[in-house]
Amino acid sequence: MDILAFLAQGFAVALEPQNLFLAVIGCTIGTLIGALPGLGPVNGVALMIPLSFNFGLEPTGALILLVSVYYGCMYGGRISSIVLNIPGDEPAMMTTLDGYPMALQGRGGEALGISAVASFVGAGVATLGLALFAPLLVEFAIRFGPAEYFALFVLAFATIGGVTGGSLIKSFIAAFLGLLLGSIGIDAVSGVPRYTFGLYELYDGIDFIVALVGLFAISECLIYLEDIRGTSRPTLTLGSAIPGVRAAGRCAPTIARGSFIGFVAGVLPGAGAALGSFLAYTLEKRWVGRDGRFGEGDPRGVAAPEAGNNAAAGGALIPMLSLGIPGSGTTAILLALLLSMNITPGPLLFEQQPEMVWGLVAALVIGNFVLLVLNVPLVSLFAKVLQAPGWFLMPMVVMVAFVGVYSLNNSAFDLYMMLGFGVLGYALRKLEIPTVPVVLGLLLGGQMEFNLRRAMSISAGEWNILWSSGISVGIYLFAVTLIVAGLVYSWLIRGRRLS
Repeated sequence: MDILAFLAQGFAVALEPQNLFLAVIGCTIGTLIGALPGLGPVNGVALMIPLSFNFGLEPTGALILLVSVYYGCMYGGRISSIVLNIPGDEPAMMTTLDGYPMALQGRGGEALGISAVASFVGAGVATLGLALFAPLLVEFAIRFGPAEYFALFVLAFATIGGVTGGSLIKSFIAAFLGLLLGSIGIDAVSGVPRYTFGLYELYDGIDFIVALVGLFAISECLIYLEDIRGTSRPTLTLGSAIPGVRAAGRCAPTIARGSFIGFVAGVLPGAGAALGSFLAYTLEKRWVGRDGRFGEGDPRGVAAPEAGNNAAAGGALIPMLSLGIPGSGTTAILLALLLSMNITPGPLLFEQQPEMVWGLVAALVIGNFVLLVLNVPLVSLFAKVLQAPGWFLMPMVVMVAFVGVYSLNNSAFDLYMMLGFGVLGYALRKLEIPTVPVVLGLLLGGQMEFNLRRAMSISAGEWNILWSSGISVGIYLFAVTLIVAGLVYSWLIRGRRLS
């Protein structure tokens, strides 16, 4: 009953004209920002913080605006993934694996519709969990120490062979390359520069956004330039905007599983939406097995990562609000906003400022419906992007990529890095080595190394700390099971083909 009373109080706050207007505007702007390759929720929220101060918004209004932008960016990231094969942000890169093949098959509208519904359900599950299960989930997340986090990342890399469906060896080579690239920069423990070659621009490591835009956007443009002189580029058609009853019913269990996996990943501080999307996709592929056509345009390959990343985005708010620990890069920016307004997130926040917390929860419910209304009917607008000729679309992509990357740090060095990753991505694609594991290695490698070294420091160099807890052992056993299952499955498929 207390929760219902708090929710009623929250809706009273969220339905105030100013806060309702901020939620709608935030959702709209977030969707547009998320659709632009290379920007993503971190940059979208960061760009809106100065405006919230300039407009003199109260803490509740500012938080509603920025979290609505956050949710909108998570929705919008799928658009360029499906339409252009260029993810708008890190979590959306898993959507390219089946979203773009669906667009090539003339089912781009169906993919956009399914992804919108999956995003809606995933965000709704996260919001419901934030309201009902925050204390229980936070208590479970507290049990995760450095060793458990390291085991979690081992699980992520153990399932990496299921991401692309191609050669397991090539997938691990790509992941190893990403891990090597992720080691560039100043060592977080010793403070010693590693592999920087005297370049101060590399002291902070390689920017994820720069690598992401280069590996996907620039390499896609290079592939297009090659296609001009060779085979013609396939013509994309939109197709139906609303998924059929059969597709929706088929994806319903997938959406439910992806939402749960993503939400749990989001609650764990530092895991983030990228890990939630990645695990939702790979575990769904393992679950479906031979009945799926993942990587070839399976609607479940769109539903799973979209439900996972949106559920993880909402789940990341739980440790930020309840513990003051950001669950992702975007929630770290939100945490900085609250601290700048003399508001300290933590266990006492729900008691001291319930109107702000529950107003935010209610605003998330409203914003989720607003995003669904915005994204499903407006799919027809994306048809213009799909039907745009390549000679017009690709220069626009390059322009947005250059502007977006340069705006990150106002650095020409980032542009050179982006072009370098573009050439690398082109070479990998020609060698049929997947690029997604490279980004995952670059994205997760730093956190994996950091937690490993923290665990070793705590144990004074004793390796047994990595498997000393039941949670770690359970995660390792699950990882081994997935690897063995993947090898057996590949062996059976190879045997069937030979016979």
